[in-house]
Amino acid sequence: MIVYNITTKVRWNILEAWLDWQLEEQIPSILSTGCFDDYALYRLLEQEEEEGPTFVIQLFTTGVERYEQFVSAYALALQQAAAEKWGDAFIAFRTLMESA
Repeated sequence: MIVYNITTKVRWNILEAWLDWQLEEQIPSILSTGCFDDYALYRLLEQEEEEGPTFVIQLFTTGVERYEQFVSAYALALQQAAAEKWGDAFIAFRTLMESA
């Protein structure tokens, strides 16, 4: 199992709207690419939250090839859409993991 992990720190002033957007627009858009089979959304605990909470979205796929297809065909446009919508009110970093 391959897991594409997106960790995002969100400012308090966009929190509710950002969560709604993730659940109603962004995550469904990612899943509609056919590159991932499922996802999980978590809020990190025991983190400094003065500026806002941190969330992790994990997207699950069966192989690196499907992840690479996502990166080459869809990732940039989805990342740009997020940047245009939220500006500098969030920061995200991405990692790729494989289940052991």
